[in-house]
Amino acid sequence: MRFDEAYSGKVFIMSNPSYEDAKAVIYGMPMDWTVSFRPGSRFGPNRIREASLGLEEYSPYMDKHLEEVNYFDAGDIPLPFGNAARSLDMVEEYVDKLLADGKFPIGLGGEHLLSWPIFKSMNKKYDNMAIIHIDAHADLREEYEGEVLSHSTPIRKACGLIGPENVYSFGIRSGMREEFQFAKESGMHMSKFEVAEPLKKVLPTLAGRNVYVTIDIDVLDPSCAPGTGTAEAGGITSKELLDAIMAIADSNINIIGADLVEVAPAYDPTEQTQITASKMIREIILGWADR
Repeated sequence: MRFDEAYSGKVFIMSNPSYEDAKAVIYGMPMDWTVSFRPGSRFGPNRIREASLGLEEYSPYMDKHLEEVNYFDAGDIPLPFGNAARSLDMVEEYVDKLLADGKFPIGLGGEHLLSWPIFKSMNKKYDNMAIIHIDAHADLREEYEGEVLSHSTPIRKACGLIGPENVYSFGIRSGMREEFQFAKESGMHMSKFEVAEPLKKVLPTLAGRNVYVTIDIDVLDPSCAPGTGTAEAGGITSKELLDAIMAIADSNINIIGADLVEVAPAYDPTEQTQITASKMIREIILGWADR
């Protein structure tokens, strides 16, 4: 585990040098072993870090400066290429360690299946847990072409872990008919197409609860974030995603961690996807990790 100053790769802007003193820890999960369309999200974490160097350290949204939050970028988990099962186990062990040390974990993906071991780790640590899922895709399949370890399955797995009534999905605009039927019949909350306004209505019902937030960058319209493996037309703007992040920051929920996944830099030569992702991470650090 890379919890020391030996990591020599790029780090998120203004990352502090000490893991021990940090309140929040950023970690990368460079895996895209199960993607069904375009690979490349394993390169997302480092490109998000590189893009962060162009950010202002001050956020006018949160009225805070990054120097006010003590966070540490631990680098990427060295996941074994092609071995999805072992990679997921390693992520779970890694997050277990972060939680045992009292850190607020911020994961950078990588494909969305990586959220599954994080859900398991969080559920071991926290009672009364709920998940906020912001995504273009339902991710409610039980398997994809016979593979139960697939980036199209993590939210269905989450429903089995904590109960569908504790899973809240927003921005969904793609999936099998059966996935939407499952959402309707199981008791989970699914808001199609939009994020910020339906989220603001739900947040008061989650007051006082332990809530983990997972964001797939493809919730954004491809005009805002073309650099992702499974782009879906008809998405939200980056402003709406920022509104959602601010609404969560202003809520009375207990945010226990977050991830942002599916940035695939090769499909966006303009770099707007990783630039946008890095700004979202800045707001998460300032608004969620520092509460």
